[in-house]
Amino acid sequence: MLTYILQTIAFQLVFLLIYDVFLKRETFFNWNRVYLLVTAISSVILPFIKIERFKEAVPQQFIMRLPEVVIGEVSAPAQTTLQMHAVQTVEPIFVWHWSMLIYVGMAIATLLLIYKAIKISMVIYKNPKRWKGDLLLVNLLKSNAAFSIFHYICIGEQIRDEDKKTIFKHEVVHVQQKHTLDLLLFELLRIVFWFNPLVYMYQNRMSALHEYIADAQAVKNDNKTQYYENLLSQVFDVKQFSFINPFFKQSLIKKRIVMLSKSKSNRIHLLKYALLFPMVFGMLLYTSSYAQETNVSVENVSNDESANQEQTLQELIDKYYKEIEELEKSKVSSSEIFQKSRPNKDNYIWSKAELAKLKAYVKYLENRIIKDKSEERTLTIEDQERFKKMVNTHQTYEDYLKYMKTGEAKRGWENQARDGVVRLVVDDFKNLTTDEKKLQKEKIDLILNDAYYHTLVTTSVNGGGSIMTFDKPTSVEEAKMVDTYDIEVPFGVIEEVPTFEECQTLLTNEEKKKCTSDIISRYINGNFNTKLAKDLGLSGKQRINVIFKIDKQGNVSNVMARAPHPELEKEAKRVVASLPKMIPGKQKGKPVTVPYSLPILFVVNGDSPLIEKVNAVKEQIEKQGNATDEENEGLNVLYKIVSSEKFDSELVSTTQKFIDKKGKSTLSQKIADVMDQIQTQGTISDAEEKALKLLLIYTIEGAFTNPYFKDVLGLVEIPFAITDEVPTFEECKQLPTNKERKDCTSQTIANHVNKKFNTKVAKEHNLKGKQRITVVFVIAADGSIKDAKARASHPVLEAEAIRVINALPKMIPGKFQGVIVNVPYSLPIIFQIQ
Repeated sequence: MLTYILQTIAFQLVFLLIYDVFLKRETFFNWNRVYLLVTAISSVILPFIKIERFKEAVPQQFIMRLPEVVIGEVSAPAQTTLQMHAVQTVEPIFVWHWSMLIYVGMAIATLLLIYKAIKISMVIYKNPKRWKGDLLLVNLLKSNAAFSIFHYICIGEQIRDEDKKTIFKHEVVHVQQKHTLDLLLFELLRIVFWFNPLVYMYQNRMSALHEYIADAQAVKNDNKTQYYENLLSQVFDVKQFSFINPFFKQSLIKKRIVMLSKSKSNRIHLLKYALLFPMVFGMLLYTSSYAQETNVSVENVSNDESANQEQTLQELIDKYYKEIEELEKSKVSSSEIFQKSRPNKDNYIWSKAELAKLKAYVKYLENRIIKDKSEERTLTIEDQERFKKMVNTHQTYEDYLKYMKTGEAKRGWENQARDGVVRLVVDDFKNLTTDEKKLQKEKIDLILNDAYYHTLVTTSVNGGGSIMTFDKPTSVEEAKMVDTYDIEVPFGVIEEVPTFEECQTLLTNEEKKKCTSDIISRYINGNFNTKLAKDLGLSGKQRINVIFKIDKQGNVSNVMARAPHPELEKEAKRVVASLPKMIPGKQKGKPVTVPYSLPILFVVNGDSPLIEKVNAVKEQIEKQGNATDEENEGLNVLYKIVSSEKFDSELVSTTQKFIDKKGKSTLSQKIADVMDQIQTQGTISDAEEKALKLLLIYTIEGAFTNPYFKDVLGLVEIPFAITDEVPTFEECKQLPTNKERKDCTSQTIANHVNKKFNTKVAKEHNLKGKQRITVVFVIAADGSIKDAKARASHPVLEAEAIRVINALPKMIPGKFQGVIVNVPYSLPIIFQIQ
């Protein structure tokens, strides 16, 4: 509601400024009347209009829209139910809200309008009346007032007879042009927007316009001087009602005389009304930017997916071959299957997934052709050998990468260039060899001397490269300058999306996008200052739209935000700008800038009584620093409540005893308040359960001894990239930076695996060659290893890997926002069997 009110007031202010500055002094009275009516109605309607096509002024593919991040708890039924003894229910307490003041004001404004209408009705009813055509003339006894309303024209009997004719002409114009309806429209607006002074200004300007229009019509065939004298010679006792048209209104007399004396405006000035069109367009553009009411839930990526990306090339080929078979069963055409399977030929080195898809398609094609030829009895040994050779090329992804470093592979890719593009493959883009520099010069000379060629694409086996476009005639130096520009690549066409380190090994852009979105969502939820809502007095849903860029270094830049309150914008910018460094997006192997859009829905429900009491316990612990035996006893009972799956009679009895006892300390009393609140309400919402569990983690961090902490420890899992303090070993904790501690931890784990892994199991099961094992595990909040899972070519290798990882020494757990958390970890193990 507040956003709507502010938008309406802003629009009215702009419309009135245009009127006062450009239109007010013109004699196009009827045009001005239309302007005031149209803009008054438009200001009320425009905030509701959301034109999706305007939102597409920036095409969707140019800005990646991340899933909406929801901060706070969206109302939902409670999921956790505790069976407690019956308690007396309390009626909800009436809570005052600022919006109620608006409704009270509307009610008072309505009553005032009804009062004025009754008073006018009584004036008409008590005085003599007579019809004159469609007009009802009212003779106001003992009065010199004159006014009109609807088809009533009221003229005082004390007005001179010679003046009544002019006044009558004036009031007839009001009636014929239905000026009363204009004023009643503003009366209704005054009821709804009684607090808005601009509505009153609108009505005053409209009332003045009515008089100018009636005056202009009344003096068409009369003497203006006599009309001036008539205006100035009256005794003004007209009743001041805002929805009638009074002839003698003292505050308008001077203005009416001035407008009567003005010569007609030049018709070229009608062009001023064209200002209305860009104004309305701009307002529609502004309001349509709010047409983004989407209900998007943040998607999570499971730990199993991080294991899938470590599959061997053969496993991926089998996986994609099954997908092709499913497509064939679904009657998908051969050409569509090929389009889904073929890699991007513009990339020199394909990803493992791209290579696997192509090899799966070749295998599918081979089996199909062999089947057809066998049925036709035309299959030859040469056919079989040729297909066998195609399928068996590059048995592993490592073999493929090794082959792509050969001169044969490089020249083959270079020769596939088309459409005026020249290609060059080098080993290291930053350190060209003498032969590579010579080859580069030859290709540049070819472009400069042949009108067909215009672009040189250079790619490196080790990653990196450049695209140089020549606008001929040019020099080599000018061509190289093209490469220095910071190019923004739309998300819809980028080859490698920006992502975090732990998402890098996922196979597709879509998987990486989900993984990245999940991390960003966690980070914003964990870092956004939710107390801001209470400080600003906000409530309900607050929508924040953020646009930012991930630059070529992987840093967040150009952060812009829009929200209902400047402080929300400032906080959104702060949090987004502090996102951890990412791996930048790439196009043609080169880092590029990628724009993003992030909607944030900040749900302000206010803390429940239980959460407030839990926070009171936390604040008391912070204040006093340690706990007595009695206080620890209360905390232990509280943790029993939180961690219990079944709230049995014994736990109810224990809880009640502590509530009755309470203890003398402030902390004990506040713990008892929490228990009492749980018994009173009978259920615990998700938000309340989370607050209780976080309190438990906090008190453990504060060195309180609680034997029940294992039941609820490890409630929060935070990705490695956004942990404030990474999990580490005792010998690594003195290192100054997270990166150094991470490297030390990784090396310690590697040394442990090398030392403890039993390589004999491979020989015992006749395993040969290079063996890859991927292990995923969690470093728990108590520093132990849990949920270890492994994937390998043989179950015995998986079992051995899990055994070795579980044998890791206890670690110092990771922290996020000062709270101990679980941190998932992925470890690839590769060993060669001789």
